Amino acid sequence: MAESFKYKGNKGNGGELHQLPESDDQRMTTAQGCPISDNQNSLKAGQRGPTLLEDQVFREKMFSFDHERIPERVVHARGYGAHGYFESYGNASEFTCADVFQRKGEKTPVFTRFSTVAGNKGSPDLARDVRGFAVKFYTKEGNWDLVGNNIPVFFIQDAMKFPDLIHAAKQEPDRGFPQAQTAHDNFWDFASLSPESVHMLMWAMSDRAIPRSLRFMEGFGVHTFKFINANGDEKFVKFHWKPVSGMQSVVWNEALKINGADPDFHRRDLWDSINAGDFPEWELGVQVFDQAFADSFEFDVFDATKIIPEEQVPVTKIGKMVLDRVVDNFFAETEQVAFCTQNIVPGIDFTPDPLLQGRNFSYLDTQTKRLGGPNFTHIPINAPQCPMRHFQQDGHMAMTNPKGRVNYEPNSWERDENNPRACPAHGFKSSSQPMEGDKLRYRSETFADHYSQALQFYNSQTDVEKMHIQNAFVFELSKVEKLAIRERVVSHLLNVDEELANAVAKGLGLTEMPEKAEAAMATRTDLKTSDALSILKNGPSSFAGRKLGIFCCDNTQEKHVSTLTDALKTEGAMHEIVAPTINGITLSDGTTMEGDQKIDGGPSVLYDAVAVLLSDDQVENICKIPEAKDFVMDAFAHKKFIIYNKAAMKLFDELNLTAKMDDGFIDIEAKDGDKAVEMLRNIRFWQR
Repeated sequence: MAESFKYKGNKGNGGELHQLPESDDQRMTTAQGCPISDNQNSLKAGQRGPTLLEDQVFREKMFSFDHERIPERVVHARGYGAHGYFESYGNASEFTCADVFQRKGEKTPVFTRFSTVAGNKGSPDLARDVRGFAVKFYTKEGNWDLVGNNIPVFFIQDAMKFPDLIHAAKQEPDRGFPQAQTAHDNFWDFASLSPESVHMLMWAMSDRAIPRSLRFMEGFGVHTFKFINANGDEKFVKFHWKPVSGMQSVVWNEALKINGADPDFHRRDLWDSINAGDFPEWELGVQVFDQAFADSFEFDVFDATKIIPEEQVPVTKIGKMVLDRVVDNFFAETEQVAFCTQNIVPGIDFTPDPLLQGRNFSYLDTQTKRLGGPNFTHIPINAPQCPMRHFQQDGHMAMTNPKGRVNYEPNSWERDENNPRACPAHGFKSSSQPMEGDKLRYRSETFADHYSQALQFYNSQTDVEKMHIQNAFVFELSKVEKLAIRERVVSHLLNVDEELANAVAKGLGLTEMPEKAEAAMATRTDLKTSDALSILKNGPSSFAGRKLGIFCCDNTQEKHVSTLTDALKTEGAMHEIVAPTINGITLSDGTTMEGDQKIDGGPSVLYDAVAVLLSDDQVENICKIPEAKDFVMDAFAHKKFIIYNKAAMKLFDELNLTAKMDDGFIDIEAKDGDKAVEMLRNIRFWQR
């Protein structure tokens, strides 16, 4: 990167680094050859107004990006979905007239698709990445798509930059790797030249990016939307999905090994839990606030790189989503489902968030390309479950067409269901929004603070989570070949937290600290910490929905196994028997048990906790199995609880673990199954 790059702040140019072309052959143009004056900001009506449709530069750029690949999604290609329902709590009519929220206890069908962003369809589930969290509500007034992520902020503030972000994050075009990871030069080059990304980088390097299960992660609508009630009163709203089972993530070394042991780990987990009747549940919460709060809030509520802390605007729960049915056919449903942010219903509306405005254009266009034409709503998974009456006709793959003679409006033919009219009384109405201002490409100065909430997020983490963030930055940047890029990232981190920056610099072996990056606005240090931003502060209260791996062998005491499995059943947890062979074992009382996993195919990384229940006459043989040693040592290294019996001590001696045994080791002979499972509720023994 040329040394002449210089930070320009947010004075109308998005706070980017710019360098003028030295000659005409370096000048950026459109595909038509027209020189481009600004490739960072879309055209808006006023500094904070909505994006204008006439912006031919943005439209061409996004149109080209949306059509890059077929049939795989350009982003969110690796996905998994399930059917379910949303049950309204009936307490939201004060805020919105959206029909789905009006009646307590009413259930609305939904289809939810979870995904990773950067990887291709065949990439592993446990890549460090943002997770898509998209829900299609089949309401009585049309489909509403709440298309969000498991992280409440995003890398960029303006959709103009989205193609560049994704190009940078995905595999480098000359070599076609790395796959499903951002640990490479292109991504960090882009991120280090886009100060607005720093807040999102903190989330992406946190444990949020490696969830233990799709069932144990939050979801967010990311953008600020509008709620409109029956009286026409408008308020702003942010959407939150809260997992009923609490949040949980894996550690990085675990993620690497899970990807090798079971690259379909998240898919299998969701499939197994639903088929076992352990239906995943989330409560839908909303942060509702008025214009007065928006005006007084420290940051711009239309800036997608910012959150509103729950301590400032509490989350009100307005319903619950339950996923209770797997798909019948992956392609027909999960692969063909088309989510569009523009799909809203009466009672909900958009705001001038420039990222949301661009998504509204992009999603419809990319679905049209990917699914072959404008009639993707005729595909069953995308079709509304309420009546559809319109004069749209023909086109590629049209499954239905208007019946009868009339296919236009206005017309003077007799009114019936095949000759519909607009309904001013009950139809969708856009909210009123006065606008004025010059037509320009601009980034509002209210978007200029790039570091303060990054510091707030970091300060809100536990010491364990802070260490994970530090290690994640070091891991990713260690894969970056160019020193200048590594230094540039650290220069941004100096604006966030010196402890973090120093830890990353030390981990990278930098001999000199770079100068602190020039900031458009100074970092605020007065923002209060928010416990809601920490996973460990919002962990589960039980072991329900989790899985214990029980490693046992021939002649293991039956009472040790049964007391444990009975307690797990009472807790609502699952277990698998890991055995020397898949044919299973014969317990001390002659009971035979099939093995769910062979020891070399069931490593401890696949489980939330483990039990090592051996027998005196078999433990010598077990000590000779390398995978048995790995089973214990990985569980120990990943700070998992380890339930054991007396016979297992010989294996621990073999591993030199006896002197290191701590309160994370649970003696099944000293505690019954119920007490042992009660200890597992803490998920990990972080003190180790």
